[in-house]
Amino acid sequence: MKISYRPYQLNLKHPFTISGFSRTATPILLLEINYQNYIGYGEASMVPYLGESIETATLFLNKIDLSNFNFPFKMDEIINYLDGISVGLPAIKAAIDIALHDLTGKITQQPCYKIFDANPAQMPFTSYTLGIDEPEVMLKKANDALALGFKILKIKLGSANDKLLINTVRQITNLPLYVDANQGWQTKEEGLEMVNWLANQGVVLVEQPMLKTNTEGNKFISQHSPIPIIADEAVQRLPDVAKAAGNYHGINIKLMKSGGMYEANLMIKKARELGLKVMIGCMSETSIATLAAAALAPLCDFVDLDGPFLTTNNPYQTPKFKNGKYVLSEDAGLGILEI
Repeated sequence: MKISYRPYQLNLKHPFTISGFSRTATPILLLEINYQNYIGYGEASMVPYLGESIETATLFLNKIDLSNFNFPFKMDEIINYLDGISVGLPAIKAAIDIALHDLTGKITQQPCYKIFDANPAQMPFTSYTLGIDEPEVMLKKANDALALGFKILKIKLGSANDKLLINTVRQITNLPLYVDANQGWQTKEEGLEMVNWLANQGVVLVEQPMLKTNTEGNKFISQHSPIPIIADEAVQRLPDVAKAAGNYHGINIKLMKSGGMYEANLMIKKARELGLKVMIGCMSETSIATLAAAALAPLCDFVDLDGPFLTTNNPYQTPKFKNGKYVLSEDAGLGILEI
């Protein structure tokens, strides 16, 4: 089993601003695993605030040896091995996990979603994210989303102009909205007031109202909210799911935080056991990681997989998309196609 990789800078159509920081590009590591004349594709998207980089990913890859693992890949054993080499670093571990699932699909001649018994007919609509910006730019972004056929918009909040941003978007569309405060609200009273106001504006869910460490504040908002409150920063890997129960109505899973598809599927199952709703989201990503998450999306309630639509230099063909939903390919593996 041979691993090869290359760094890549993924450029964004617009500066992406959330509560706390802004960026115009994201460092990506594109990875391939060659096994018995099959090639599996993986990707690590390393958003700077999460602490990973091309350097940390390269150092990690130089430490691992997958030659003792053969098909059929026992993902639990592989993940335990990777976690034993180094704690953390979920994005580069996700790249390996995604590539191994792509390989599994190709070797068994089935699309990856069948590995997880996901039904493409149950694919939810996906949202298109609008970062915090000036009103005229927000309108341009919203019009871009409408032109692409999106049926749900996601608005980043957590600034002093939250209501202005919602009112701006409402000038041109009545589509359902998701809101992500990115831990930006300061008090539980402010958070609950905003949630109630947002519910009256056609917002159907709110992600991470307050700091992930403010368990009581987020719990208070969840207990009194008329719409689902979804844990985002508060949930990364499997042990975090149980901690969210009772404090939120649901969780947002991202492959770059979960360490890949295998653990993301376990998180979905655990959330269902606990009566939690499930969203699957993404970072700034190419089609590789987006299609990996899309393979799990039919198992979820909400989908926020807009990565390839927010960038200018995706090196792979844009995933099939129709009437606001991803259309999963029957091709073996993830169905990655180069341009």
